[in-house]
Amino acid sequence: MVSIAVPTPPARPGAGGRALRWSRILGRELTTVAITIFGLLLVTFLIARVMPIDPVLAVVGDRAPADVYDKARLELGLDKPLWQQFAIYIGKVFTGDLGTSVLTAQKVTDDIRTVFPATLELATLGTLIGAAFGIPLGVLAAVNQGRWIDQVARVVGLVGYSIPVFWLGLMGLLLFYAKLDWVAGPGRISIAWQDFVTPVTGVIMLDAAMQGEWEAFWDAFSHLILPASVLGLLSVAYISRMTRSFMINELQQQYIVAARVKGLSEWRVVCGHALRNAVVPLVTVIALSYMHLLEGSVLTETIFAWPGLGRYLTNSLLNADMNAVLGGTLVIGAVFIGVNLLSDIIGRLADPRAR
Repeated sequence: MVSIAVPTPPARPGAGGRALRWSRILGRELTTVAITIFGLLLVTFLIARVMPIDPVLAVVGDRAPADVYDKARLELGLDKPLWQQFAIYIGKVFTGDLGTSVLTAQKVTDDIRTVFPATLELATLGTLIGAAFGIPLGVLAAVNQGRWIDQVARVVGLVGYSIPVFWLGLMGLLLFYAKLDWVAGPGRISIAWQDFVTPVTGVIMLDAAMQGEWEAFWDAFSHLILPASVLGLLSVAYISRMTRSFMINELQQQYIVAARVKGLSEWRVVCGHALRNAVVPLVTVIALSYMHLLEGSVLTETIFAWPGLGRYLTNSLLNADMNAVLGGTLVIGAVFIGVNLLSDIIGRLADPRAR
């Protein structure tokens, strides 16, 4: 009798092995984040030095005497070598000192703490609208490839990519605010409700809900829904297009054929198998859409008089307020890095192959 040796499957790593593997992954990610942050600091520092704007004149003014100019130059450390200036700059950034805004005469950190929640509120709702409508539209377009729903998805994507956001915002105000009176006008909240909500988180809707001021909550929502929908259309166009592409690729795989041969319903094949595997790249797509809305909402905030970071940076740039511009750039860059790291971690957790 000939005995056949059956190969033993490799043992799964225990809890200690998984912990070691995840610690290595986290270490690599943190190293990448540290290098990226260092590069961001270096770029913003060099931008401040090559801009044709004298930082001393921005502080003391054009008519300051020579002794005042020299004193301010020494206080800013501009007499030191470039590497020492960079080291001082890094030290100030990590202690939360982004300088003083020439435009508002306040610390840039305090200004950003005031305006950034408004942009965060706007971009978050815009991304939620984009995901809520874009993913189902992309799935339906992929399942019904070549049919009318697929053509609708393509038109939505074309409209979202082609129409200028400022024109879309103006038309939205004209139709839904001026003509139909369905939503509130420009601004973040009506003047009558400004003193009813005590700022806690900076997000007015959240603060109003926490304090039980529901009328102020709905007033803030009425101001928010139109600009968020304008940004949401851009997000719908991007997310639906990418979802359609991912789903078409998954529906052509062999495991989908096998699932259909087994007699599974089309709903389980599409949602339980194809969409489940498309979730991993979709996490990255949604994160990219969110980051794009965070840094690309300047025109929307300007049209709707939205007191967010984009409008703050635009006003600062027009007034040569470089401390505010560079501080806002650093904040946006840090948010980009954080969202990218979070999406990478979520993608690894959602992908069984990575686990």
